[in-house]
Amino acid sequence: MNQQNIRNLTLFDLLARSWVLPSAVEALQFSADSSVAAFACANGTIALASLSDPEPPESRIRVSADVGQTTIRPREKPAAPLIVTERLCAGAPVTTVSGKSEFLAGATDGRIVRVTATGEVSDTEIRLNSAIVALDHARGQGLTAVSDGADVFLATASGGIVRSLARHGDGNVAALGFSPSGRQLAVCRGDGISIWTLVGEPALVRTVSFPQVPAAVRWSADSEWIACPLASGGFGVARLADGKAGIVADFPAAVRTVSWSERADALVASGAFRIAAWSMKLPPLEGETGGAIVTGRPGQVIVEAVAGHPTRPLAAAGFANGQIVVARIGERDELLVKPSGGAVTALAWSADGRHLAAGTADGGASLITFPAQMFK
Repeated sequence: MNQQNIRNLTLFDLLARSWVLPSAVEALQFSADSSVAAFACANGTIALASLSDPEPPESRIRVSADVGQTTIRPREKPAAPLIVTERLCAGAPVTTVSGKSEFLAGATDGRIVRVTATGEVSDTEIRLNSAIVALDHARGQGLTAVSDGADVFLATASGGIVRSLARHGDGNVAALGFSPSGRQLAVCRGDGISIWTLVGEPALVRTVSFPQVPAAVRWSADSEWIACPLASGGFGVARLADGKAGIVADFPAAVRTVSWSERADALVASGAFRIAAWSMKLPPLEGETGGAIVTGRPGQVIVEAVAGHPTRPLAAAGFANGQIVVARIGERDELLVKPSGGAVTALAWSADGRHLAAGTADGGASLITFPAQMFK
Protein backbone atom coordinates (compact mmCIF):
# COMPACT_ATOMS: atom_id res chain seq x y z
CA MET A 1 0.00 0.00 0.00
CA ASN A 2 1.55 3.32 -1.02
CA GLN A 3 1.61 6.49 1.11
CA GLN A 4 -1.12 8.18 -0.94
CA ASN A 5 -3.53 5.32 -0.25
CA ILE A 6 -2.68 5.38 3.46
CA ARG A 7 -3.43 9.11 3.64
CA ASN A 8 -6.81 8.54 1.98
CA LEU A 9 -7.97 5.91 4.46
CA THR A 10 -10.98 6.93 6.54
CA LEU A 11 -11.58 6.19 10.20
CA PHE A 12 -14.02 3.50 9.07
CA ASP A 13 -11.28 1.85 6.99
CA LEU A 14 -9.00 1.74 10.02
CA LEU A 15 -11.45 0.71 12.74
CA ALA A 16 -14.13 -1.37 11.02
CA ARG A 17 -14.53 -4.90 9.84
CA SER A 18 -17.09 -4.85 7.05
CA TRP A 19 -18.89 -7.31 4.81
CA VAL A 20 -21.33 -7.26 1.88
CA LEU A 21 -24.49 -9.37 2.11
CA PRO A 22 -26.85 -10.24 -0.78
CA SER A 23 -29.80 -8.31 0.68
CA ALA A 24 -30.57 -5.37 2.94
CA VAL A 25 -29.86 -5.51 6.66
CA GLU A 26 -33.11 -4.58 8.40
CA ALA A 27 -32.19 -5.07 12.06
CA LEU A 28 -29.25 -6.06 14.24
CA GLN A 29 -28.51 -7.05 17.82
CA PHE A 30 -25.58 -7.99 20.03
CA SER A 31 -25.69 -11.19 22.04
CA ALA A 32 -26.10 -10.97 25.81
CA ASP A 33 -22.39 -11.55 26.37
CA SER A 34 -21.38 -9.17 23.54
CA SER A 35 -19.48 -11.94 21.80
CA VAL A 36 -21.42 -11.88 18.52
CA ALA A 37 -23.57 -9.52 16.45
CA ALA A 38 -26.58 -10.78 14.49
CA PHE A 39 -27.72 -9.02 11.31
CA ALA A 40 -31.28 -9.83 10.22
CA CYS A 41 -31.48 -9.69 6.43
CA ALA A 42 -34.34 -9.09 4.01
CA ASN A 43 -33.75 -12.45 2.30
CA GLY A 44 -34.76 -14.31 5.47
CA THR A 45 -31.30 -15.14 6.80
CA ILE A 46 -29.31 -14.02 9.84
CA ALA A 47 -25.64 -13.15 9.41
CA LEU A 48 -23.43 -13.58 12.48
CA ALA A 49 -20.18 -11.75 13.20
CA SER A 50 -17.84 -12.63 16.04
CA LEU A 51 -16.54 -9.65 18.04
CA SER A 52 -13.27 -11.47 18.61
CA ASP A 53 -10.73 -9.52 16.57
CA PRO A 54 -7.23 -10.83 15.75
CA GLU A 55 -6.15 -7.28 14.89
CA PRO A 56 -7.85 -4.97 17.42
CA PRO A 57 -7.17 -1.24 17.06
CA GLU A 58 -5.02 -1.16 20.20
CA SER A 59 -2.54 -3.60 18.61
CA ARG A 60 -2.16 -1.31 15.58
CA ILE A 61 -1.67 2.01 17.38
CA ARG A 62 1.76 3.57 17.40
CA VAL A 63 2.98 6.69 19.23
CA SER A 64 6.06 8.34 17.74
CA ALA A 65 8.91 8.80 20.18
CA ASP A 66 9.95 12.22 18.92
CA VAL A 67 6.68 14.22 18.79
CA GLY A 68 4.25 11.84 20.49
CA GLN A 69 1.96 11.64 17.46
CA THR A 70 -0.53 8.78 17.55
CA THR A 71 -1.20 6.82 14.37
CA ILE A 72 -2.98 3.57 13.57
CA ARG A 73 -1.87 1.26 10.81
CA PRO A 74 -4.35 -0.52 8.51
CA ARG A 75 -5.28 -4.14 8.99
CA GLU A 76 -2.94 -6.62 7.38
CA LYS A 77 -5.52 -9.37 6.84
CA PRO A 78 -9.15 -9.30 5.67
CA ALA A 79 -11.87 -9.86 8.24
CA ALA A 80 -13.07 -13.42 8.79
CA PRO A 81 -16.23 -14.10 6.76
CA LEU A 82 -19.67 -13.88 8.32
CA ILE A 83 -21.58 -17.00 9.28
CA VAL A 84 -24.96 -16.97 7.51
CA THR A 85 -27.87 -19.15 8.58
CA GLU A 86 -30.28 -20.99 6.35
CA ARG A 87 -33.24 -19.00 5.06
CA LEU A 88 -35.72 -18.84 7.96
CA CYS A 89 -38.67 -16.96 6.48
CA ALA A 90 -39.84 -14.79 3.59
CA GLY A 91 -38.58 -11.47 4.97
CA ALA A 92 -36.11 -10.34 7.62
CA PRO A 93 -36.52 -12.65 10.64
CA VAL A 94 -37.87 -11.15 13.85
CA THR A 95 -35.08 -11.80 16.37
CA THR A 96 -34.31 -11.33 20.05
CA VAL A 97 -31.39 -12.04 22.36
CA SER A 98 -31.62 -15.35 24.22
CA GLY A 99 -28.72 -17.17 25.91
CA LYS A 100 -25.29 -15.66 26.43
CA SER A 101 -24.32 -16.07 22.79
CA GLU A 102 -27.62 -17.20 21.28
CA PHE A 103 -30.67 -15.65 19.66
CA LEU A 104 -34.30 -16.57 19.11
CA ALA A 105 -35.90 -15.94 15.72
CA GLY A 106 -39.26 -16.29 14.07
CA ALA A 107 -39.25 -18.82 11.25
CA THR A 108 -41.71 -20.11 8.67
CA ASP A 109 -45.03 -21.58 9.88
CA GLY A 110 -44.91 -19.84 13.27
CA ARG A 111 -41.87 -21.65 14.60
CA ILE A 112 -39.47 -20.01 17.06
CA VAL A 113 -35.95 -21.27 16.46
CA ARG A 114 -32.73 -20.97 18.41
CA VAL A 115 -29.71 -19.59 16.55
CA THR A 116 -26.23 -20.12 17.96
CA ALA A 117 -23.10 -18.05 17.40
CA THR A 118 -21.88 -20.69 14.95
CA GLY A 119 -25.03 -20.41 12.84
CA GLU A 120 -26.70 -23.62 13.98
CA VAL A 121 -30.50 -23.43 13.88
CA SER A 122 -32.73 -25.65 16.01
CA ASP A 123 -36.44 -25.68 16.83
CA THR A 124 -37.72 -24.70 20.24
CA GLU A 125 -41.01 -25.90 21.68
CA ILE A 126 -42.58 -22.52 20.94
CA ARG A 127 -44.75 -22.55 17.86
CA LEU A 128 -47.77 -20.56 16.72
CA ASN A 129 -50.22 -21.32 13.96
CA SER A 130 -49.24 -18.34 11.80
CA ALA A 131 -46.31 -16.07 11.03
CA ILE A 132 -44.44 -14.35 13.87
CA VAL A 133 -44.72 -10.55 13.83
CA ALA A 134 -43.27 -9.66 17.26
CA LEU A 135 -40.85 -11.34 19.63
CA ASP A 136 -38.90 -10.52 22.79
CA HIS A 137 -37.14 -12.46 25.53
CA ALA A 138 -36.44 -11.67 29.20
CA ARG A 139 -33.38 -13.66 30.20
CA GLY A 140 -33.70 -12.95 33.91
CA GLN A 141 -37.25 -14.28 34.00
CA GLY A 142 -36.76 -17.04 31.44
CA LEU A 143 -39.78 -15.77 29.53
CA THR A 144 -40.38 -15.28 25.84
CA ALA A 145 -43.21 -13.09 24.51
CA VAL A 146 -44.38 -13.79 20.98
CA SER A 147 -47.24 -12.59 18.81
CA ASP A 148 -48.81 -13.50 15.49
CA GLY A 149 -50.37 -10.05 15.29
CA ALA A 150 -53.66 -11.12 16.83
CA ASP A 151 -52.64 -12.58 20.21
CA VAL A 152 -49.72 -12.36 22.62
CA PHE A 153 -48.33 -15.52 24.20
CA LEU A 154 -45.86 -16.06 27.03
CA ALA A 155 -43.58 -19.07 26.96
CA THR A 156 -40.80 -20.52 29.06
CA ALA A 157 -37.48 -21.53 27.59
CA SER A 158 -38.19 -25.23 28.03
CA GLY A 159 -41.93 -25.64 28.43
CA GLY A 160 -43.38 -23.96 25.35
CA ILE A 161 -46.51 -21.82 25.53
CA VAL A 162 -47.69 -21.30 29.11
CA ARG A 163 -50.38 -18.63 28.78
CA SER A 164 -51.83 -15.97 26.51
CA LEU A 165 -52.57 -12.38 27.46
CA ALA A 166 -56.12 -11.13 27.21
CA ARG A 167 -56.67 -8.96 24.16
CA HIS A 168 -56.78 -5.29 25.02
CA GLY A 169 -57.56 -2.59 22.47
CA ASP A 170 -58.30 -2.75 18.78
CA GLY A 171 -56.02 -3.47 15.87
CA ASN A 172 -53.05 -5.76 15.42
CA VAL A 173 -49.98 -6.22 17.58
CA ALA A 174 -47.00 -4.45 16.00
CA ALA A 175 -44.31 -4.83 18.66
CA LEU A 176 -43.48 -6.28 22.07
CA GLY A 177 -40.88 -5.19 24.61
CA PHE A 178 -39.90 -6.42 28.07
CA SER A 179 -38.77 -3.84 30.60
CA PRO A 180 -35.06 -4.06 31.57
CA SER A 181 -36.00 -6.10 34.66
CA GLY A 182 -38.22 -8.43 32.64
CA ARG A 183 -41.06 -7.90 35.12
CA GLN A 184 -43.19 -5.83 32.75
CA LEU A 185 -44.18 -6.27 29.13
CA ALA A 186 -45.26 -3.51 26.74
CA VAL A 187 -47.61 -4.51 23.92
CA CYS A 188 -48.08 -2.17 20.95
CA ARG A 189 -51.54 -2.86 19.56
CA GLY A 190 -53.50 -0.51 17.32
CA ASP A 191 -52.93 3.08 18.44
CA GLY A 192 -51.97 2.25 22.02
CA ILE A 193 -49.53 0.50 24.32
CA SER A 194 -50.65 -1.77 27.14
CA ILE A 195 -48.30 -2.41 30.06
CA TRP A 196 -48.57 -5.78 31.80
CA THR A 197 -46.97 -6.82 35.06
CA LEU A 198 -45.61 -10.36 35.02
CA VAL A 199 -45.10 -10.72 38.77
CA GLY A 200 -47.44 -13.58 39.60
CA GLU A 201 -50.33 -13.87 37.19
CA PRO A 202 -50.04 -11.40 34.28
CA ALA A 203 -52.14 -8.30 34.92
CA LEU A 204 -52.80 -5.15 32.93
CA VAL A 205 -51.48 -2.17 34.90
CA ARG A 206 -51.66 0.72 32.44
CA THR A 207 -52.63 1.70 28.93
CA VAL A 208 -51.25 4.61 26.93
CA SER A 209 -52.97 5.91 23.80
CA PHE A 210 -51.44 7.82 20.91
CA PRO A 211 -53.14 9.52 17.96
CA GLN A 212 -50.99 7.35 15.67
CA VAL A 213 -49.91 3.71 15.64
CA PRO A 214 -46.72 2.92 17.66
CA ALA A 215 -44.38 0.78 15.58
CA ALA A 216 -41.83 -0.23 18.24
CA VAL A 217 -41.20 0.15 21.95
CA ARG A 218 -38.03 1.30 23.73
CA TRP A 219 -37.81 1.26 27.54
CA SER A 220 -35.54 3.62 29.46
CA ALA A 221 -32.93 1.90 31.64
CA ASP A 222 -34.87 2.76 34.83
CA SER A 223 -38.15 1.42 33.36
CA GLU A 224 -39.81 4.78 34.06
CA TRP A 225 -40.30 5.83 30.42
CA ILE A 226 -41.27 4.31 27.10
CA ALA A 227 -40.54 5.84 23.69
CA CYS A 228 -41.91 4.60 20.39
CA PRO A 229 -41.58 5.58 16.73
CA LEU A 230 -45.02 6.19 15.23
CA ALA A 231 -45.95 4.46 11.99
CA SER A 232 -47.12 7.64 10.27
CA GLY A 233 -44.30 9.87 11.49
CA GLY A 234 -42.83 11.36 14.66
CA PHE A 235 -42.49 9.55 17.96
CA GLY A 236 -44.38 9.15 21.20
CA VAL A 237 -43.11 9.16 24.77
CA ALA A 238 -44.91 8.08 27.93
CA ARG A 239 -44.19 8.23 31.65
CA LEU A 240 -45.22 4.97 33.30
CA ALA A 241 -45.84 6.40 36.78
CA ASP A 242 -48.89 8.41 35.73
CA GLY A 243 -49.45 7.39 32.11
CA LYS A 244 -48.85 10.91 30.84
CA ALA A 245 -47.88 10.81 27.17
CA GLY A 246 -47.01 13.16 24.35
CA ILE A 247 -45.87 13.09 20.74
CA VAL A 248 -43.32 15.02 18.74
CA ALA A 249 -44.48 15.03 15.14
CA ASP A 250 -42.64 17.87 13.39
CA PHE A 251 -40.03 15.80 11.53
CA PRO A 252 -39.02 16.11 7.88
CA ALA A 253 -39.01 12.30 7.54
CA ALA A 254 -40.27 9.23 9.35
CA VAL A 255 -38.73 8.55 12.76
CA ARG A 256 -37.48 5.02 12.27
CA THR A 257 -35.53 4.71 15.52
CA VAL A 258 -35.43 6.20 19.01
CA SER A 259 -32.84 5.48 21.66
CA TRP A 260 -32.13 6.36 25.30
CA SER A 261 -28.92 7.74 26.77
CA GLU A 262 -28.74 6.98 30.47
CA ARG A 263 -25.51 8.94 30.96
CA ALA A 264 -26.91 12.07 29.29
CA ASP A 265 -30.42 11.53 30.71
CA ALA A 266 -31.68 12.10 27.19
CA LEU A 267 -33.74 10.65 24.37
CA VAL A 268 -32.46 10.72 20.78
CA ALA A 269 -34.38 10.17 17.55
CA SER A 270 -33.81 9.82 13.82
CA GLY A 271 -35.89 11.53 11.12
CA ALA A 272 -34.22 14.97 11.07
CA PHE A 273 -31.24 16.54 9.32
CA ARG A 274 -29.18 16.13 12.49
CA ILE A 275 -29.41 14.04 15.66
CA ALA A 276 -32.64 15.07 17.42
CA ALA A 277 -32.25 14.96 21.21
CA TRP A 278 -34.27 15.88 24.28
CA SER A 279 -33.22 16.21 27.91
CA MET A 280 -35.47 14.17 30.15
CA LYS A 281 -35.19 16.92 32.76
CA LEU A 282 -37.74 18.63 30.50
CA PRO A 283 -39.30 15.71 28.61
CA PRO A 284 -41.17 16.22 25.33
CA LEU A 285 -44.64 15.70 26.73
CA GLU A 286 -47.56 17.52 25.10
CA GLY A 287 -45.35 18.43 22.15
CA GLU A 288 -42.98 20.51 24.30
CA THR A 289 -39.72 21.52 22.66
CA GLY A 290 -38.10 23.31 25.60
CA GLY A 291 -36.04 20.25 26.44
CA ALA A 292 -34.58 19.91 22.94
CA ILE A 293 -30.79 19.93 23.02
CA VAL A 294 -28.61 20.69 20.01
CA THR A 295 -26.53 17.65 19.11
CA GLY A 296 -24.16 17.26 16.16
CA ARG A 297 -24.16 19.32 13.00
CA PRO A 298 -27.07 20.07 10.71
CA GLY A 299 -26.87 18.87 7.12
CA GLN A 300 -28.94 18.14 4.06
CA VAL A 301 -29.34 14.37 4.54
CA ILE A 302 -31.82 12.61 6.83
CA VAL A 303 -30.67 10.66 9.89
CA GLU A 304 -32.08 7.14 9.44
CA ALA A 305 -30.84 5.42 12.61
CA VAL A 306 -29.60 6.45 16.06
CA ALA A 307 -28.07 4.61 19.02
CA GLY A 308 -27.29 6.01 22.46
CA HIS A 309 -23.96 4.89 23.93
CA PRO A 310 -24.39 2.57 26.95
CA THR A 311 -21.72 4.13 29.18
CA ARG A 312 -20.98 7.62 27.85
CA PRO A 313 -23.15 10.67 26.95
CA LEU A 314 -22.71 9.95 23.24
CA ALA A 315 -24.98 9.05 20.36
CA ALA A 316 -24.20 7.43 17.02
CA ALA A 317 -26.18 8.39 13.94
CA GLY A 318 -26.43 6.80 10.50
CA PHE A 319 -27.61 8.81 7.49
CA ALA A 320 -29.40 8.08 4.24
CA ASN A 321 -26.15 8.68 2.34
CA GLY A 322 -24.26 6.07 4.38
CA GLN A 323 -22.51 8.53 6.65
CA ILE A 324 -22.00 7.49 10.28
CA VAL A 325 -21.08 9.97 13.01
CA VAL A 326 -20.68 9.93 16.79
CA ALA A 327 -21.55 13.06 18.77
CA ARG A 328 -21.59 14.07 22.41
CA ILE A 329 -25.21 14.75 23.32
CA GLY A 330 -25.74 18.47 23.80
CA GLU A 331 -22.67 19.51 21.79
CA ARG A 332 -22.27 20.48 18.14
CA ASP A 333 -19.00 18.71 17.40
CA GLU A 334 -19.16 15.22 15.94
CA LEU A 335 -16.73 12.53 14.90
CA LEU A 336 -17.08 11.43 11.28
CA VAL A 337 -16.66 7.66 11.32
CA LYS A 338 -17.83 6.76 7.81
CA PRO A 339 -18.23 9.33 5.03
CA SER A 340 -20.56 7.55 2.60
CA GLY A 341 -22.17 4.31 1.43
CA GLY A 342 -25.56 2.64 1.42
CA ALA A 343 -28.37 4.12 3.53
CA VAL A 344 -27.91 3.12 7.17
CA THR A 345 -30.82 0.98 8.35
CA ALA A 346 -29.66 -0.15 11.80
CA LEU A 347 -27.15 0.84 14.49
CA ALA A 348 -26.36 -0.67 17.89
CA TRP A 349 -23.61 -0.45 20.52
CA SER A 350 -22.23 -3.44 22.36
CA ALA A 351 -22.91 -3.44 26.11
CA ASP A 352 -19.40 -2.21 26.92
CA GLY A 353 -19.59 0.56 24.31
CA ARG A 354 -16.45 -0.55 22.48
CA HIS A 355 -18.18 -1.80 19.33
CA LEU A 356 -20.70 -0.12 17.04
CA ALA A 357 -22.55 -2.40 14.62
CA ALA A 358 -24.14 -0.98 11.48
CA GLY A 359 -26.33 -2.35 8.70
CA THR A 360 -27.25 -0.75 5.41
CA ALA A 361 -29.92 -0.97 2.72
CA ASP A 362 -27.46 -2.30 0.15
CA GLY A 363 -26.42 -5.27 2.29
CA GLY A 364 -23.53 -3.71 4.17
CA ALA A 365 -22.74 -5.12 7.62
CA SER A 366 -19.96 -3.76 9.79
CA LEU A 367 -18.43 -3.83 13.24
CA ILE A 368 -16.59 -0.65 14.21
CA THR A 369 -14.25 -1.12 17.19
CA PHE A 370 -13.12 2.04 18.97
CA PRO A 371 -9.85 2.20 20.92
CA ALA A 372 -10.43 2.81 24.61
CA GLN A 373 -8.63 6.18 24.50
CA MET A 374 -10.78 7.57 21.69
CA PHE A 375 -13.65 8.80 23.88
CA LYS A 376 -11.69 9.94 26.92
